[in-house]
Amino acid sequence: QVQLVESGGGLVQAGASLRLSCAASGRAFSTYAMGWFRQAPGQEREFVAAINWNSGGVTRYADSVKGRFTISRDNAKNTVYLQMNSLEPEDTAVYYCAVKYASVSVLSTEYIYWGQGTQVTVSS
Repeated sequence: QVQLVESGGGLVQAGASLRLSCAASGRAFSTYAMGWFRQAPGQEREFVAAINWNSGGVTRYADSVKGRFTISRDNAKNTVYLQMNSLEPEDTAVYYCAVKYASVSVLSTEYIYWGQGTQVTVSS
């Protein structure tokens, strides 16, 4: 079992920055990836970014956040971060982190463990 706890959400104005954190504890996978997803009211959950925990930290981003968001990890702290810059009202959503075996994927169905989510609200 893996426990994931997100933090760092909040209410900001358009153009501001936030950094989300996701601390993992519990079972350790030999190779795994961590991802961020988001879900806005009335919409499906969508992929944001993901990073391989090993394998050189390969990353992948949704087109909508490329150049604005950066995913990173701190292996010693078992924590993954999502630095979000130039936030837009369209980024408003509940942000979830998740863990899967093997390498990064954009498919939420491949992720096994999920955090409880953290709310990000961007006002115009």
